[in-house]
Amino acid sequence: MASNGNAKRTIRFAVVGLGHFAQTAILPAFAGTKKCELVALFSNDGTKLDELKRKYHVKHALPYEGYDELLRSGAVDAVYIALPNDMHCDFTVRAAAAHVHVLCEKPMAINSEECERMITACDAGKVKLMIAYRLHFEEANLSTIELLNSGKLGEARYFTSAFSQQVTEGNIRTKAEHGGGPVFDIGIYCINAVRYLFRAEPTEVFAYRASKAGDERFREISEQMSVVMQFPDQRLASFICGFGASKESFYDVVCTDGRLRLDPAYDHARDLYQEVRFPDGKVKTTKFKKRDQIAAELVYFADCINKDKAPEPSGREGLADLRVIEAIHQSARTKYAVPVRPIAPKPRPSLQQEHKEPPHDKPETVHVQSPSH
Repeated sequence: MASNGNAKRTIRFAVVGLGHFAQTAILPAFAGTKKCELVALFSNDGTKLDELKRKYHVKHALPYEGYDELLRSGAVDAVYIALPNDMHCDFTVRAAAAHVHVLCEKPMAINSEECERMITACDAGKVKLMIAYRLHFEEANLSTIELLNSGKLGEARYFTSAFSQQVTEGNIRTKAEHGGGPVFDIGIYCINAVRYLFRAEPTEVFAYRASKAGDERFREISEQMSVVMQFPDQRLASFICGFGASKESFYDVVCTDGRLRLDPAYDHARDLYQEVRFPDGKVKTTKFKKRDQIAAELVYFADCINKDKAPEPSGREGLADLRVIEAIHQSARTKYAVPVRPIAPKPRPSLQQEHKEPPHDKPETVHVQSPSH
């Protein structure tokens, strides 16, 4: 239920959806958190429910049809929604109606109208809505923001990035009806990164999509997407994301007096490396050790609930990315540049949000396959 003002109470969570990411990253993260307790699981897979209930000593393990009743019972304070993208809105609105706080995986929804509905429902239910942008609490990305803001490299002028992997055939990420495709799944990281690095919103985008002929994985979605974004002050950003290439995850920011690279940039299970070339030509490489990025989210969200603070990243952060994604897909269809619907200024991530939580070992999974290989 909504916060009672006690800043020390433990927040009881339900995890909704037990796919690969939930099992390998979300569920084990609770063991390393303070003031966060995993008390409920939801899935329509009985084997998952039985085995994971025993493994994590969870009190409630229910099919989705039991969702509303458990939330109304007062047994949980917050839900972590890890469902397919097209289910995010419905389960968020229902949680808000039961006055239960919501931490929702990205993308927030499959269109901006659903995002706005989620925001309205959580405002009406007087509950917190946070979107699970784990890199908003991760030191490598936050220190990159700090360095760019310092002016030591001059003014950031352009951003380039790539994020790719080989998606497995039949994975839900390849299903258009569920909000699949590389832009929704991994391109969103590139979009979000340049927005928090430039501290601005794109005004226009142009996109081009491609798919290898005969590859059954891409019957419903594009294999890859190349995007250029125009930002205020005549800055440009470009990225390419894809489901049919080797694993890559990096970005470069070229400034008037230097350059910065993060490689890998978006991973949650590896060390991250930051390389900076300063105006005097010196190059510095910094290693950021792997941390539990999900545990950091949980701890931060519990603190927001207990202290009645508005979370960053909020629902408006999720909405901003969806507006960019909608413009990208429209541009890819029409082959024209498309303006991005503006969003009012909002808080952005900073180094003050950094949380360092120790990593966990990768657990055994139940009835799921890795989405990529």
